[in-house]
Amino acid sequence: MKRDFLALSQFDKPELDALFSLTKELKTKQKSGEQQHLLNGKSVALIFEKSSTRTRISFEVGVYQLGGQPLFISSGTSQMGRGEPIKDTARTIARYCDGVMIRTYGQEIVEEFAAYAAVPIINGLTDKFHPCQIMADIFTVMEHKGRYDGLTYAWVGDGNNMANTWIEAAAIFGFELRLACPKGYEPAQDVLAWAKGKGARLLLTTDPKEAVSGADVVNTDVWASMGQEAEQKEREKAFSGYCLDDALVGLARPDCLVLHCLPAHRGEEITESVIEGKNSVVWDEAENRLHVQKAIMASLIK
Repeated sequence: MKRDFLALSQFDKPELDALFSLTKELKTKQKSGEQQHLLNGKSVALIFEKSSTRTRISFEVGVYQLGGQPLFISSGTSQMGRGEPIKDTARTIARYCDGVMIRTYGQEIVEEFAAYAAVPIINGLTDKFHPCQIMADIFTVMEHKGRYDGLTYAWVGDGNNMANTWIEAAAIFGFELRLACPKGYEPAQDVLAWAKGKGARLLLTTDPKEAVSGADVVNTDVWASMGQEAEQKEREKAFSGYCLDDALVGLARPDCLVLHCLPAHRGEEITESVIEGKNSVVWDEAENRLHVQKAIMASLIK
């Protein structure tokens, strides 16, 4: 029976821990030059309805390093961009390829694609969830801290797809998560309700200082994501005081880790001095997208 990777809530802690173990193994072997052709003879379609740098490169390189064939598909140059029903595209591509990654807008798009495709579907990003990124983030924390549990995580900024997925992760892995979001920009209520039902340790506040004080990991993202450009000025006003600067990060533990999924708007949600500072592990985080996604593909695509 096929498994999809649409949201972290589809998996339990042992399953995600197994992905971390495989990630470590694949990263170690790649660094030593050992080939791991776990997708030998396989083709993976990479569908993009949103522009991308890290997602496209990490998935294309990842499929290649695993011995498979990546196929980049832009919705603007495919029949999807001309209105072909998702279920028709899904059933057709599944006849050609062994797996599909989709980077799109609505979560309902990847869910419908998965419902009609007979091959594994991986969520490369939707407006609601960004599971590959959070897996890379937590793996980065493990590399630098030796563990992910027993730590306090802070999220500062929009209650967006990243915040929603961090909430899922907190419920699954059991760590404390504090989220500072302006009024009106809170995470999805259904995600919060699901996590609270799982006993997640969450603090939702409008005060960034309350969220960051004593935190081991501090994380943020752009204030206006793709598709929200028209709201930029309005959001700049709403998010005033939510910038990760030296003063705010200084409230966290001295050895805290600073994360950002990129691209970053320096001087808005994070300052130059913080993203380039001693606590930043942003570039390790970006690299680990490659290794985590290889583990996800190798586990799902048989």
